[in-house]
Amino acid sequence: MKTVLLVTSGAETKAHAEALTICEKLSSAGIQCMVPEEDFSAFEDKAGLSIYESGQLDLVIVLGGDGTILRAAELVRENPAPILGINLGHVGFMAEAERSEIGVVVDTLIAGEFEITERTTLEAVVYDGEKEIFRSWALNEVAVEKSSRERMLEVALEVDARPVSSFGCDGVLVSTPTGSTAYAFSAGGPVVWPNVEAFIIVPLSAHALFARPFVIDPDSQVAVELLQRSAGRGVLWCDARRSFDLEPGARVVVQKSKAPVQMVSLSQAPFADRLVRKFNLPVTGWRGPEAKG
Repeated sequence: MKTVLLVTSGAETKAHAEALTICEKLSSAGIQCMVPEEDFSAFEDKAGLSIYESGQLDLVIVLGGDGTILRAAELVRENPAPILGINLGHVGFMAEAERSEIGVVVDTLIAGEFEITERTTLEAVVYDGEKEIFRSWALNEVAVEKSSRERMLEVALEVDARPVSSFGCDGVLVSTPTGSTAYAFSAGGPVVWPNVEAFIIVPLSAHALFARPFVIDPDSQVAVELLQRSAGRGVLWCDARRSFDLEPGARVVVQKSKAPVQMVSLSQAPFADRLVRKFNLPVTGWRGPEAKG
């Protein structure tokens, strides 16, 4: 490992101090530390830091919450590198470690004692008739939403080139397993274990008798069409970071991207343990086998 990018939460001032501590330790091991250009000026002490513009990285360390991890994934989309999240936020479901574990985590990284897993991503393409007018990607979810609070969207939902339903709604989500604990979860979708190959479709406040979430094959193609009778305009959001305005008649096609996101894994603990810890789920009274190791 030669080059590491440090990405911090702008809302967390202590993140800069933690980043400098990590940088000092990595530098002593001969590892170069970089930060995004827009973050560089926020560091009062820039010792050991340099600006990252583009190029190959060996690792990305994120200090913040899930939103900061999504930002890091965006920063290195063109030059992919494994991402390790250290939670400085509230839930931080995507983070692999907590603030109190920073010292141990850095030692583990320097020793190379970690694994890399791949998280499936989505590709979203917007069409006006046959013409492509926008393209982006998402790690968590693609959301087609109404752009005006008082105006409902009228949409038609399609899976694998076949119509499934049409209804009025606030929007429609297409989520990855990674995103199943994010927006899709808040909208009533199921939690999907990260090793399950599937996508989730979640209608948002749909005016329909049949508007339940769907779990579909990850190789399926989903299309959401804004019908011409739609009272208002819509907006496409990818991970709540990249957006595009949608006019009635627009067609949004979502499918599996060929470029996954790499994430660092430090533990082989079951996903159920993470679910219980992050959401503080009650398990009092459980009488199953004791956890090993």
